Amino acid sequence: MHAKDILIDGYNRIQEEVHAAVEGLAPDRLGARPGESANSIAWLVWHLTRVQDDHVADAFGLDQVWLSQDWEKRFGLDLPRLDTGYGHSAAQVAKVQVSEGGLLTGYYDAVHAQSLTALRTLTAADLERVVDERWDPPVTLGVRLVSVLSDDLQHVGQAAYVRGLLQSAAA
Repeated sequence: MHAKDILIDGYNRIQEEVHAAVEGLAPDRLGARPGESANSIAWLVWHLTRVQDDHVADAFGLDQVWLSQDWEKRFGLDLPRLDTGYGHSAAQVAKVQVSEGGLLTGYYDAVHAQSLTALRTLTAADLERVVDERWDPPVTLGVRLVSVLSDDLQHVGQAAYVRGLLQSAAA
């Protein structure tokens, strides 16, 4: 198995878990937060998708799906256009509300499609290419892709946990 195949498998798992965390929930449940400083499912899924969109697009020299496919307008959030949610306050988290779960899964699916197209082009040599020199050591494409994979899996796991909390509280 090639490294790109492992990455593709990992990114496919994110997509499966995003759908499992979101599907069947009403907008009020997607925006519910188990505590004042906690993140909602809507915020977690929006954030993990924004991070993947931003980082993969940057690493491969692509346009962000958020802007190129008008997802920014569809969401209509009162946040800066290129915001990814990094470092959000509780008040900013509260601004991420959706009218239906399909908005979250639709945006994720569009980002996922672009990510897979990019991943399928990878060679072993590509993974060694430096994509961010602001770090010591500089970040390679391979490290960036694994970082996004790790971050997204953590956040979708958090979304699944919040879903479980909300469902157990309603029972």
